[in-house]
Amino acid sequence: MEQLIPIASKLQDVLGALGQSTALDLPQIVVVGGQSSGKSSVLEGIVGRSFLPRGHGIVTRRPLVLQLYNTAGPGADDDDDGDDDDNDGGGEYDDYDDGNNSADGGGSRSRSTSKSKKSRSKKSRSKSRDAAARSIRERDIHGDGRENGNFGDSNVEGGGGNGNGSGNDSGTTAGLEWGEFLHLPGKRFTSFRDIRNEISRDTDRLVGKNKGINPTPIYLKIYSPRVLNLTLVDLPGIAKVAVGDQPEDIEEQIRTMCLQYISNPNAIILAVTCATHDIANSDALKMARTVDPNGDRTVGVLTKLDLMDPGTDASDTLH
Repeated sequence: MEQLIPIASKLQDVLGALGQSTALDLPQIVVVGGQSSGKSSVLEGIVGRSFLPRGHGIVTRRPLVLQLYNTAGPGADDDDDGDDDDNDGGGEYDDYDDGNNSADGGGSRSRSTSKSKKSRSKKSRSKSRDAAARSIRERDIHGDGRENGNFGDSNVEGGGGNGNGSGNDSGTTAGLEWGEFLHLPGKRFTSFRDIRNEISRDTDRLVGKNKGINPTPIYLKIYSPRVLNLTLVDLPGIAKVAVGDQPEDIEEQIRTMCLQYISNPNAIILAVTCATHDIANSDALKMARTVDPNGDRTVGVLTKLDLMDPGTDASDTLH
């Protein structure tokens, strides 16, 4: 599955760039829920970053296909151990020990020295990684004199040179986080605030300033050492009544769009429901049940537990 996800993401990129339908039965996680149910918070919790537009009413007006790529690299710890053996010459020490064990115990001392060096090297790397993680968290909270969330010299960077290639070179990008949009090839967004603004800008470009929706998806890739390799789809919140200049059939439009994605038999449905509402009135669970009556690929998510009325308990809902 780990090898299939990048291939599926690449297929979506190619089809989207050609203007073809991307309604393939590819493995992905689809997030559905009512307006203001907390879908954005769930997605941002998965990514570990705040990057989605917020506001009142319908904010997500186009599907957002979010492709996550882990930049830490698989088996990083194993690779480090292998590097220790190469750098410290562990094999040579072992050969030397075997030839001197019968003399005066020098081989044992050599093995002990080798292990001590390896231990110090691992501790040093561990401290470096911890320091880098603390630095990232501090920049997230306090900033570093630049825009919040920036990890490069500018908010939008070109896509090449100096280790800033496609993002698959984990050796030069470990610890960094950035985003890339399919409609802006070659540009790297190192500020998650700019990612949020670009989502809003491209939505307005296609849909306009009104509260209508459009089924054309926005493709966003996020590279980070803190995410798993996943493909998620954020959909407009389910609305009941058209407001302002929304079309009268806004509910049917959203329903059709959601069904297009959750009907995929390989999709996992995240049905997001606000804990302050009765679970029996959950629009997300009702819609999921139409395509997954047995709940085999539906995961219910309760949000806003902290806003429940005093004396109420979510345990009945959870059971």
